[in-house]
Amino acid sequence: MALREELVRYYRWLRQYGYNDSHSGNLSVREGDGFWVTPTGACADLLNVDDLLCCPLQGELPVGASGDAGLHQAVYRACPHASAVIHSHCPHAVALTMDGRDFTPPDFEGQLYFPRVPVVAVPYEHYFATAAARVAEVLREYRICIVRGHGVYARAETLELAYKWTCSLELSAKTAWLARGAGVI
Repeated sequence: MALREELVRYYRWLRQYGYNDSHSGNLSVREGDGFWVTPTGACADLLNVDDLLCCPLQGELPVGASGDAGLHQAVYRACPHASAVIHSHCPHAVALTMDGRDFTPPDFEGQLYFPRVPVVAVPYEHYFATAAARVAEVLREYRICIVRGHGVYARAETLELAYKWTCSLELSAKTAWLARGAGVI
């Protein structure tokens, strides 16, 4: 139960701090031979542990699982050391990478954690057919990536660490946004 409670807490924090809207994004945490994931269309303000769905690492996903559950499954298969995947819609990170170019954090912490953040271009009309394989391939090498025009995906050994990467990337993007507006970069 503790892992599921932790997942709900982080999902709510992403909404609370403006990284997702009320019903966007999705999270998962690995447990045993499967993983818990948020349901499709979950409301962060109302989600509770009983709403989470248990998914296998291999095989068919349960009805009602997040539309990205297959992407989470692909990431866990590609990154066996990962125990958590967070998908958010960090507004500054998404806005600064709409051109499809990789993001280079301008700040110290951003550079320390991820000197380059890959941006994956997935045509919107083919998202569900192609994003899982593309994102899993990138996350095999990187902790975090951005799907152009859509959102951020982070994988880590714990939910806390995936949350840290997500928050650090958004702060770096916000810093870049402000520095550009000030004309210093």
